[in-house]
Amino acid sequence: MSLHPALARAHGFCERYGLTRPILLAPMAGACPPALSVAVARAGGLGACGALLMSPSAILAWAEAVRPAGPFQLNLWIPDPAPARDPAREAELRAFLARFGPAVPPEAGDGRPPDFAAQTRALLDAAPPIVSSVMGLYPPAFVAELKARGIAWWANVSTVAEALAAEAAGADAVVAQGAEAGGHRGCFDAAQAERGMVGTLALVPAIVDAVRIPVVATGGIAEARGAAAALLLGASAVQIGTGFLRCPEAGIAPAWAAALGRARPEDTRVSRAFSGRAGRSLATAYVEAATAPDAPPPAPYPVQRGLTQGLRDEAVRAGDLDRMQAWAGQAAGFARAAPAGEVVGDLWEGMRGLLR
Repeated sequence: MSLHPALARAHGFCERYGLTRPILLAPMAGACPPALSVAVARAGGLGACGALLMSPSAILAWAEAVRPAGPFQLNLWIPDPAPARDPAREAELRAFLARFGPAVPPEAGDGRPPDFAAQTRALLDAAPPIVSSVMGLYPPAFVAELKARGIAWWANVSTVAEALAAEAAGADAVVAQGAEAGGHRGCFDAAQAERGMVGTLALVPAIVDAVRIPVVATGGIAEARGAAAALLLGASAVQIGTGFLRCPEAGIAPAWAAALGRARPEDTRVSRAFSGRAGRSLATAYVEAATAPDAPPPAPYPVQRGLTQGLRDEAVRAGDLDRMQAWAGQAAGFARAAPAGEVVGDLWEGMRGLLR
């Protein structure tokens, strides 16, 4: 009996990238320990690392820890322009944040992510099968270097226009991120993130029809029905983030993991309350207060991230969900507290059963 066309497409994608199951771990910065990727890769899926906050040496160490298990992707944010600083506004924010956590020193907003050029050199040295981008496109010279080394480039996109730009720039695949996704939205223009909130169900087929390269679906997918639907819409694989966060290998705070299992779609919010970039999290007490009409507006990324660092660290130490950076997609309630390999296997069996 011949394969369903959606399964045949997924099978071709898997053959291209050395997978046995078209299930990819999302590259979540700060929530992709090697153990999680190892478990996903050993189950036939694709491991992933969101390397935004990692030094070059940490990137190389992560890759060496995961490589024996199977294929993986390394992901970097494309840097934003330098943020505009407003000392008076930051002082107001520091006073507001002190209501929820420790006093915020004036220099808290001065920090910056690791050097992007050094990180890209580390990606080349790590020689992963796949390098992916989010928040924009890699410079042409770096794309040329990837292609010269036989490394595939996947671009995370949130609109059809971004997908077309990625294809024109040489991307080998696009990861279509619907607005249901947890964590940061991968919008090229940070200022437009809340205006272009296109859901996965509408975004994936529109991008499939617009580009000639494979499309990976992500955002609000955490169980077999959503994954099978994504393949029916034309995707070649699915990428899952929140759906893996309750796995023991993810190692997130127990209060966060438990809350994900209880969450309904309406229990999440998109805000800039943690980093200054739009991101979807659980609607905790801090998020609700930070998005109230009388709250001071957040500082731009990464200033806001620095200002909230003490709050976020204290919340984890105290196990206090109401102050945690508890990223969550709208399908969080489907996330299972089970080993990641079991989650991959059950997802795939469920997808195949639905698509027979």
